[in-house]
Amino acid sequence: MTFSGVLGATWDMYVRFFLKFFLLALVVFAAVNAVFAVLVEALGTETDGRRLLVFAIGAAISLVGTFWLQGAMVFAVEDVRDGTSDSSTMDILRKVSPHLGTLVLAGILAGFAIGVGFMLLVIPGLFLLTIWSVIAPSIVVEGKRVPEAFSRSLQLVRGFGWTVFAIVVVTTLLTMVAGGVLRAVFGFLPRFAEILIGSTIASAVVAPSTRSP
Repeated sequence: MTFSGVLGATWDMYVRFFLKFFLLALVVFAAVNAVFAVLVEALGTETDGRRLLVFAIGAAISLVGTFWLQGAMVFAVEDVRDGTSDSSTMDILRKVSPHLGTLVLAGILAGFAIGVGFMLLVIPGLFLLTIWSVIAPSIVVEGKRVPEAFSRSLQLVRGFGWTVFAIVVVTTLLTMVAGGVLRAVFGFLPRFAEILIGSTIASAVVAPSTRSP
């Protein structure tokens, strides 16, 4: 597994099946961003403490969406490996639904830990993203429970750490830049609508390119 090889294969699949992956990500992130938007409205961001809490919640919810999408992408990529798309978005979501509770719980736990890691000079957050990068596939493919999925991800990444770390760094930066630009387009909207519409579209465009196995 080489850095350029993984990115090249991911980009090729992303371009060929963009609409399929985009619609799948749109449904997933519309659900999680709706929850985040409601929480932001309820909490407000007038004080530093509340801003920190909103950041932590946002990181957790983003990871929940990411894990959910990663789980769904396992089935989506499996569907298109022969060069054609046979399953609808709802078919794929139905396939991943038995694992949804486990994916959400793992996303919440990882989200808070990684959010704290990013507040501690960023590097710890990137390290956790690296060793936990295949939690969702281990849940969906191998049927692992939450504690087992964390340790299984570390086991699978071992030996490929620097390659996975490089991919995590590059895709995280691309996600931040592209997501920031796309969200800025919807910056004129009220905060609730900006999160629900802008963040959802930004995530739906960017996320599949970083989650295609």
